[in-house]
Amino acid sequence: MNALFSEFSELDAAHMRRAIELAWLGRFSTSPNPRVGCVIAHGGQIVGQGFHVQAGFPHAEVHALRQAGDLARGATAYVTLEPCSHHGRTPPCAEGLIAAGVARVVIAMGDPNPLVAGKGIALLQAAGISVQCGLLADEARALNRGFLSRIERRRPFVSLKIAASLDGKTGLSDGRSQWITGEEARADVQRQRAQSCAVLTGVGTVLHDNPRLNVRQFPIVRQPLRVILDSRLRTPESSHMIQDGQATQIFTLQKQPALFAAYPNVSVRQCAANADGRIALPDVLARLAEDGIGELMVEAGCTLNSAFLQQNLADEIVYYQSAKILGSNAQAAFSLPENPAVLQQNAEWQTADVQILGNDIKWTLRRAV
Repeated sequence: MNALFSEFSELDAAHMRRAIELAWLGRFSTSPNPRVGCVIAHGGQIVGQGFHVQAGFPHAEVHALRQAGDLARGATAYVTLEPCSHHGRTPPCAEGLIAAGVARVVIAMGDPNPLVAGKGIALLQAAGISVQCGLLADEARALNRGFLSRIERRRPFVSLKIAASLDGKTGLSDGRSQWITGEEARADVQRQRAQSCAVLTGVGTVLHDNPRLNVRQFPIVRQPLRVILDSRLRTPESSHMIQDGQATQIFTLQKQPALFAAYPNVSVRQCAANADGRIALPDVLARLAEDGIGELMVEAGCTLNSAFLQQNLADEIVYYQSAKILGSNAQAAFSLPENPAVLQQNAEWQTADVQILGNDIKWTLRRAV
């Protein structure tokens, strides 16, 4: 059996970085499948490359092998995720690599999906192909954080999107919030939605803002699922998310009535309640993961944002801060009890990235390890 973990050359790393770049091109369309890129090379010459575009369509390895043709024989294939070994909507990629006659396969990370989970590597090795794994594994994990969260934690990777003023307010006292941030920040939110499998909000936001929570600024292969938490089924039939024909799920504590039966795009799902009588967020997240939702973007108000933080269910905060000041009576981004001890503690959140978007700042934070 070939050694899976060994030294890699700078050329290996360069080819894998290219494969990761290719995989990222599928960020708006591969869900619920992982983002995967593949490069086939002879030394420094790339003879084939490709990425997975959409579930149900050919995988990255297939595109790269088609481009390489006969030049794949004796080549090295660089793949960001372990090649699949099972028959799904497409044939096994591991078998495709074997049939093409590649001599070596370098894999960024193994696939934790029980349908694969080492079987792809074993299949390649049984065919006499040299297999190495672990090159740029951290970058590969970041590429598929939602897919991995769904498989390994049985819940989506949760990102809280906040648009706030300089004084940390998300809306006026009467609920008005359009527009706190400028056009550049709002365009970036569209891209964040497009990368997400689903966008979740509370019924309060639906009642106040009547949002669409979809991608409108550029064409997209698939729109994110919209999810509304509505314990008492107060979502108006006239709301955009009911009327526009795009997929919407409503989680409620009520028994599923015939409400919205006339709208095939809308499904109403009864879920569990917490001890305080509110919707149990862990139950919602688990059921979304079962449905293939890996990356979940939360665009909600103070109450729901705070609940995700208090229950340690948020993995990331994407904080768009404008230079506007809304005043002391405006609505805050969070409503959490005062915690004097936090001044003597290390920060729970760490800055991952800061960008300037027009006159606004995009601040991305992730939980401290």
